[in-house]
Amino acid sequence: MNESQTQAEVIVVGGGLVGASLACLLGEAGVAVTVLDARPGPLDGEAVGRGKLAQRVSAVTPVSQRLLERLGAWPAMAARRVTPYTGMQVWDAEGSGEITFDADQAGTDVLGHIVENDVMLAALEARLAELPSVSQVFEARLDALQTTAVGRRLILADGRHFLAPLVVAADGARSQLRELAGIDVSSRDTGHAALVTTVRTGRGHGGVARQVFLPSGPLAFLPLSVAGDDHYCSIVWSTSPDEAARLCALPREALGREMAAAFEHRLATVEPIDDAVHIPLTQRHAGHYVEPGLALVGDAAHSIHPLAGQGVNLGFMDAAVLAEELIEARRRGAEQGDVRILSRYARRRRGDNTAMLALMDGFRLLFGAEHPALRLVRNVGLSGVDRLGPVKRLLMRQAIGERGRLPASCR
Repeated sequence: MNESQTQAEVIVVGGGLVGASLACLLGEAGVAVTVLDARPGPLDGEAVGRGKLAQRVSAVTPVSQRLLERLGAWPAMAARRVTPYTGMQVWDAEGSGEITFDADQAGTDVLGHIVENDVMLAALEARLAELPSVSQVFEARLDALQTTAVGRRLILADGRHFLAPLVVAADGARSQLRELAGIDVSSRDTGHAALVTTVRTGRGHGGVARQVFLPSGPLAFLPLSVAGDDHYCSIVWSTSPDEAARLCALPREALGREMAAAFEHRLATVEPIDDAVHIPLTQRHAGHYVEPGLALVGDAAHSIHPLAGQGVNLGFMDAAVLAEELIEARRRGAEQGDVRILSRYARRRRGDNTAMLALMDGFRLLFGAEHPALRLVRNVGLSGVDRLGPVKRLLMRQAIGERGRLPASCR
């Protein structure tokens, strides 16, 4: 054995939201986990969620909230900054079609929470630090992946070796581990880029998430609150790359005016309080999620258009299902990297992820279409669903994450 080689039961590559949640779930069951993270170190848990609002946020469903509560991360998040929303409003800018959702109709207290990603990650990192069977290694840059008789070996750029029966790729949409493993991925440019920023609005959001479908793409105002002040929103504006670049180059005041006009002034004035950045949107899906000694989770397995804010929730479900299968196999004395065990995870998750990818693609194409007949379909469809109670309730249950067989940690 290489003198610098470290062994574990599971190595998780990527210490972001999905990788950290998987490591927490396994660590709570006593599994020896090593988390390899390219970042220089953990977040400053004392500073996160206290000052300036972070640009990157996620819409956390009630199902994902149950997972975070199970992991002991939610109280720390709630003590920092989380914004519940009890309503959703979606409309078509080119017609009269509109649909509203309400938590009472869904039979739940809230439809979800908008949470800064750093707030979630800091809480998960604090939990990881409490688990004796989990070790975090920072500044860990991959150089090679090898297959051995007893599992997979990862070699870092600084020469360190890590060996485990199972290695999990949780290192994002451009996963280096997926590439080193030679797993094919289907990629499709959506033709969109997402403009992201934070704004202060003239009218309070009232705990309602709002999204308008413009000819160029959807514009979402996601509610944020600071010390009880509900005049803040996180903006995700999906549009053409050229238009996103033009908007980002505008002075803040001019950008605010364009946002307010595009949003039909539903929240009155709009004042950007941070720089706007734009991110290319590419939809990806790995050809397969598992092979002997290797599994993909989160964006390493699938990346989705942010249209419905489901990306991180799909990743949390990947982590919860994979952990459930691994912990059950460990109780039986089975090998963690056994492809038969990993295939059960893949079967449970691939269908849901594929359906959500297809649904988001369908919405993108439908609402991007300029044909008058399709515009009519959009308007009739939105308004029609708004009047159909059972269909609307079904859509809401899907939106809050109540789909299929949930892992025990999310029930």
